[in-house]
Amino acid sequence: MGRTAGSNGPRTAAAIRRAGLRLIYRHGYEAMTLRALAAEVGIQAASLYNHIRSKQDLLFDIVRDHMETLLARTDAALATATGTPTDRLRAFVAHHVTYHLEKKQEVFIANFELRSLDPPHYAAIVALRRSYEDRLVALLERGSEAGELDVRDARVAGYAILGMLTSACTWYRPDGRMTKAEIVALHTDMALRGCVRRQP
Repeated sequence: MGRTAGSNGPRTAAAIRRAGLRLIYRHGYEAMTLRALAAEVGIQAASLYNHIRSKQDLLFDIVRDHMETLLARTDAALATATGTPTDRLRAFVAHHVTYHLEKKQEVFIANFELRSLDPPHYAAIVALRRSYEDRLVALLERGSEAGELDVRDARVAGYAILGMLTSACTWYRPDGRMTKAEIVALHTDMALRGCVRRQP
């Protein structure tokens, strides 16, 4: 690969991030080498240190950016969701599935390479994950308080819902027999059906 244009500036830093994302997704964090990363970008291995401090920091930056983006976009989706607690839960679920289908590589790395983070980085990401989970738990609690949802334990229900929804990105293929919109609608229906209180 030829030398990256503008290799002394922000474009190279962005290219390193994109290449790191691809390589970690394909080969795993432990198997990815900085030499391979530099070759993917088209720069000398020593030049990487002009843009990243270490391989560990690159992984942390990728996962942190993913979580911060997810949180920001979720808050934006909920800010525009009006109506009942069930309507807001529906908006959360639809956004979660949509985002995760569109960000398969980031989601995979955030879930399966969390163990590769050193303790301070691990703690920072777990705090962000907890903050995201808390948003769903709060929605479930409000729905239960309003009598719209039938949830015995909001925290456990939240974990179950997130597990089901997030798993879609492990098998989703853009060229598959179902469109992204159909998959989002199906998962939204399943998640809501599992916790909406049935009318007598």
